[in-house]
Amino acid sequence: MNDNNAVATFLNIGERCNVAGSKKFLELIQTKDYETALKIARKQVEDGAQVLDINMDNALLDAVKEISIFLNFIASEPEISRVPLMIDSSKWEVIEAGLKCVQGKCIVNSISLKEGEEAFLAKAKKIRQFGAAVVVMAFDERGQADSCVRKIEICERAYRLLTEKINFPPQDIIFDPNILAIATGIEAHNNYAVDFMEATRWIKTHLPLAKVSGGVSNLSFSFRGNNAVREAMHSVFLYHAIRAGMDMGIVNAGMLQIYEEIPKDMLQLVEDVIFNKNENTTEALIEFAEKLKKDQTAGQGLQTRNNGEEWRKLPLEKRLQHALIKGIGDFLETDLTEALQQYPSPLEIIDKLLMSGMNEVGRLFGEGKMFLPQVVKTARTMKKAVGILQPFIEQEQSNTKMQKAGKYLIATVKGDVHDIGKNIVAVVLSCNNYEVVDLGVMCSAEKIIETAIAENVDIVGLSGLITPSLEEMTHVAIAMQKAGLHVPLFIGGATTSKLHTALKIAPNYSGTTVYVKDASQNISFLSQLRNKKTKDEFVGNLEKEYHKIASQHIEKEELINFEEAKKRKPKIF
Repeated sequence: MNDNNAVATFLNIGERCNVAGSKKFLELIQTKDYETALKIARKQVEDGAQVLDINMDNALLDAVKEISIFLNFIASEPEISRVPLMIDSSKWEVIEAGLKCVQGKCIVNSISLKEGEEAFLAKAKKIRQFGAAVVVMAFDERGQADSCVRKIEICERAYRLLTEKINFPPQDIIFDPNILAIATGIEAHNNYAVDFMEATRWIKTHLPLAKVSGGVSNLSFSFRGNNAVREAMHSVFLYHAIRAGMDMGIVNAGMLQIYEEIPKDMLQLVEDVIFNKNENTTEALIEFAEKLKKDQTAGQGLQTRNNGEEWRKLPLEKRLQHALIKGIGDFLETDLTEALQQYPSPLEIIDKLLMSGMNEVGRLFGEGKMFLPQVVKTARTMKKAVGILQPFIEQEQSNTKMQKAGKYLIATVKGDVHDIGKNIVAVVLSCNNYEVVDLGVMCSAEKIIETAIAENVDIVGLSGLITPSLEEMTHVAIAMQKAGLHVPLFIGGATTSKLHTALKIAPNYSGTTVYVKDASQNISFLSQLRNKKTKDEFVGNLEKEYHKIASQHIEKEELINFEEAKKRKPKIF
């Protein structure tokens, strides 16, 4: 197939009818405003989506009920129902409910080998009975495939099982070899886009009739907050991935740039990053992305680009903060030497100067004013600063080794094999002098509790990407309570939320439960939680906030009693 044919046959899968990816769509489903939700589906079709992805996975929704209702609404809309549907869920019962509502051939997203061959084939048989195609994720019992070798290994195994064991039509097999975030600041991630394309070429050559798909928006996660760069990354990636054999992709069809119209300077930088051409590509794209930030102002000196060395004229506190935010380690020796003359203790320098800089990093990242690779670079600069101060701390502590800030157990919960975000958290924690006990993926509550007790950890962090992980986190919290643990419990991951934490997790655990939206927030929250002067206020404010959030949600959801309903009856005459 030539390049033109490949582009012509590529399927755009609309991603906006997904409660996990669209806040607006989630609000419409929560308020039962299905008519407006249908407008989102219709708009995607108008914008060029040739398949619609439908996902109702949210811990506060009855996903089985909601997907059935919405799919039935779609069936009555000719302009929407003319395109195929993709039933997207991490819960098998939701997929089954969706299959019963869809007319014609649909696509199931997804199944994988993470629970073993028996469960994989049982689900595939049921999908075949409905005549649907299936997305097979590149996961197995060992976890998520990140390298090209692992992607090929898992996809080949799944293909052989499906076609040879249950005679699944090969033309109905769609592999998702995992589009993972690049330019994160972590070297191991730099080749992810190349690995995806190489695996795609292999699949199209060696697994006859199989298709390849992927979630394109994952690629640019590092640059969230800068849509211009993200759209360019998606467009450039698709341009090359389609030519490598990618057949379809989950993408916002209305937010793609035309490849030929991407400014040449941006195009060059994006292609350098996607193809991992040299070690400086991420840094160069970050600098370019910063220039595009519309909310930069001349007055925000610490948030703007480094203009030569003008910042060296700032007061000591501002210089150190700037160095951390920008990840500049060249002047740390000089500035920290000056700080040692002004502050009574090196530990006080860490608490008052360096941690204030890290807190600012967390704020900027949370507001989308910093990118993930910058946060990772900041963490490494923090580590360098602590290393410079370490001899002075040891001297102050009678030549004893510098104490660790704490021991943090981190794990992806049972049923979930995603660990990219968790690994980034581990890097940030390590760079801030925390000892990290990383249990990996698919961790049972028993394993987490047993390790927490044996290692005498100070904090437990739970991670998860898919909706069933939220239920498992609640289960872990209940188990921790029964085991008599009282250490802080940190909750993070793509599907987690402050509302779910307040409603479902915190009430089941007497220890402090903290929802962490971004990797960088861990350090800010930990510093407040482990400081005797700030702990009580931090915990008190957190409990008040959770109580308020939970109360407001319960009031919104509660039905009024029958007598009150009668009083409110409409007056016709």
